[in-house]
Amino acid sequence: MWKALMMALAIMMTPLVVWSAEIPQEVEQASPVNINTAEAEILADALTGIGLQKAQAIVDYRNEHGPFQTKDDLLKVPGIGKQLLTRNLDRIGL
Repeated sequence: MWKALMMALAIMMTPLVVWSAEIPQEVEQASPVNINTAEAEILADALTGIGLQKAQAIVDYRNEHGPFQTKDDLLKVPGIGKQLLTRNLDRIGL
């Protein structure tokens, strides 16, 4: 009985072992996106919580006012708040 129970348990656990082996152990960090050169589509893809409309607002602001000097300058863009900026600090480059 014990042997049959162990065999059944081993068979049931096999899919879990195979499935867990497919999960990457380390997620590669994407390199920061340069907010002074990236197009709206790139910004929208790279930044969390930034869709195409907000990304276009970043590009429009940059085109009108010149390059961003600091990451905090993004707070001057309509629709970009402190929480959104904080969430993306590691994804933003200059």
